[in-house]
Amino acid sequence: MLEIKELHKSFGENPVLRGVNLEVNRGETLVVIGQSGSGKSVLLKHILGLMKPDQGNILIDGKDISSLSEKEWLDLRSRFGMLFQASALFDSMTVEENVAFGLKRFSNYSPEKTAQAVQESLNKVGLHGIEKLMPHELSGGMKKRVGLARAIIYEPDIMLYDEPSTGIDPIRADAINELILQLTKEMKVTSMVITHDMDSAYKVADRIAMLYNGKIVTCGTSEEIKKSNNPIVNQFVHGLAEGPIKSW
Repeated sequence: MLEIKELHKSFGENPVLRGVNLEVNRGETLVVIGQSGSGKSVLLKHILGLMKPDQGNILIDGKDISSLSEKEWLDLRSRFGMLFQASALFDSMTVEENVAFGLKRFSNYSPEKTAQAVQESLNKVGLHGIEKLMPHELSGGMKKRVGLARAIIYEPDIMLYDEPSTGIDPIRADAINELILQLTKEMKVTSMVITHDMDSAYKVADRIAMLYNGKIVTCGTSEEIKKSNNPIVNQFVHGLAEGPIKSW
């Protein structure tokens, strides 16, 4: 469903992506792991059209989206749901207004139908009766779930998650993992998850790919990643300080 071919991106003289090749099959959850600053979020921004590659192509259902016009991108973005690392809720909007934000852009629902869709979306992530609360009244885990409700309200067929378990405690992080699994099953979405949390990666992934030095250095099932003989992969997944990855 999603194919990335020889994707390159540099900022000034600093190359971040150096020829990324990756495929995400329809209906699967692909997790991309890698150390901080390895270009994982930059990769997501290219898929969303927020950045243009210096070289390479991104295809969805075989169609190259690398050079779409802004209008074509607006139409295409209705197929994407995105959970941002810090939830990215609008502080001046209620929960209801936050969740309805994308729906109002991509539909012509009546106010009554919009309110019903918001309630249904919040129910899917286990939140009830919080529509009138403001973001500052929510815990970190609740903010993540509100962000997820906003991402799924218009029923996208591709979900992107940027560090979904970052900034919350292990119990709430696991609750987010369970939601990802549940939504993937119920909505039959194709998902890409960016994370450095190996517990989360092993739980939600059909396959795991590692981004290192601007390239994908391995891709396989959780068991294949755990048993990898690649020293770079082995160091990262086992959290070892000594090894080929330069920490500083």
